[in-house]
Formats: sequence, structure tokens, C-alpha cells
Amino acid sequence: MITKKIYHAAIYVRLSKEDGDVKDAAKAESNSISNQKNLIKDFLKDKENIVVVSERVDDGYSGSNFERPAFQMMLDDIKKGIVDCVIVKDLSRFGREYIRTNA
Repeated sequence: MITKKIYHAAIYVRLSKEDGDVKDAAKAESNSISNQKNLIKDFLKDKENIVVVSERVDDGYSGSNFERPAFQMMLDDIKKGIVDCVIVKDLSRFGREYIRTNA
């Protein structure tokens, strides 16, 4: 019997302040954050071998460095072995420094 690997994934979404649309304090998250989540969840609909174990959101943080609260929590989950797969809308959401992103 062939066993499929099950990936334990973190969904990671990010939007910088410059790109954001959270001008109203009553708004919980920007539309782009919601859109990123929806795109990822749509992508995952038929992925039976991916289990989402966490959703990390950095709304209002630049991608030019990796000192973002949710990003750091996700890294901790990876180091602990909780997460072995990260799903993002595109690599620019993960980080603007592509050379460091690929490391």
C-alpha cells in the first residue's frame, strides 16, 4: 500500500501599510488580506494531502524584513515541527528579499 505524505501547512498572508486599506479602526482586516485567504483556501479545496494547522497574518507590515510578529510565530512552528509547508498567495507576500526567501 502506498501512503501519501500529509503536509501540515501554515497559511501566511501579509499586507504592508502602504498597500493596505484598513483606514477605518472598526475594520478587522484589509480586503487584500481577505482576498489572499480566499485565494489560498480556493487553491486548497482539492488538496487532500494538505492539512492547515495555522493561519498567520501580518496586516500592516512591510515585506522588506522578516521581523514580523506572525512570520516569527510561523518560523517557531516550523522549528517545532508543527508546520512543514507554508502556503502564500505569491512569494512577495512571504518576503520582498527574494534571495533570503529562497534560503
